[in-house]
Amino acid sequence: MCIIGGIGQESSADSVLRVGTGGFRAFAHRGGSAEAPENSLAAFAHAVSLGYTDIETDIRGTADGVAVIHHDATLDRTTDGRGRIRDLTWAQVRRARVHGHEPILRLEEALEAFPGVRFTLDVKEAASVPAAIDALTRTQATERVVVGSFSHARLTRVRRALPVATSASPTEVARLAMAARWGRSTRILARYVQVPISVGRVRLVEPRMIDAAHARGMEIHVWTIDDPSVMHDLIDRGVDGLMTDRPTILRHVLVSRGLWHN
Repeated sequence: MCIIGGIGQESSADSVLRVGTGGFRAFAHRGGSAEAPENSLAAFAHAVSLGYTDIETDIRGTADGVAVIHHDATLDRTTDGRGRIRDLTWAQVRRARVHGHEPILRLEEALEAFPGVRFTLDVKEAASVPAAIDALTRTQATERVVVGSFSHARLTRVRRALPVATSASPTEVARLAMAARWGRSTRILARYVQVPISVGRVRLVEPRMIDAAHARGMEIHVWTIDDPSVMHDLIDRGVDGLMTDRPTILRHVLVSRGLWHN
């Protein structure tokens, strides 16, 4: 996830997401996977109980087109099930349990269960795209969703289908980084830059990148940050939000700095 650019026309989703956010954004990454089973109802409920109104999560599509919340391509790592989600029907996927006891959620279930939450959705593969579009269309939840992807093609398909706010693709992040370094102009149809601190030896979260994004009216959100000292450093550098697997720790840091507004 990431962004920048000479932005085109702003969508209604972009404007709504900036209203009443209280400034700094705190995201529970996969619901806060170090404190509860990742991407589960329990994780989301825990984050909400702490006061979080932004949750980052992942979308996969089943063989019969159901958008489900799950990070990996397969069920094997986090559940008692087996197999690739895109090869399984929802009836098969729903029998798996995260950490042996938490059910896998459909995207629609999560949106309905937490109507006051803004969801940042990482569309993980091609099968995720039509499933996510269908779920967001049925729930009419586009105004409280940000969609990101590691594939520019997937993100383009979502942008063409829905009036939804997006983060920048890796291609767009690279264009932003070049623009920041060389002072060039670039146009990217995204509202948010959602990136790790570095990719390999290349540091993304550095003053020129932050300034370039802010000059274009864009927010920079950094993932996945669990160390309090790093949280403080990034806030000092001027980032606009942090994603964490440890929502209790990030909340404590933000409270100590007077930045907890959720």
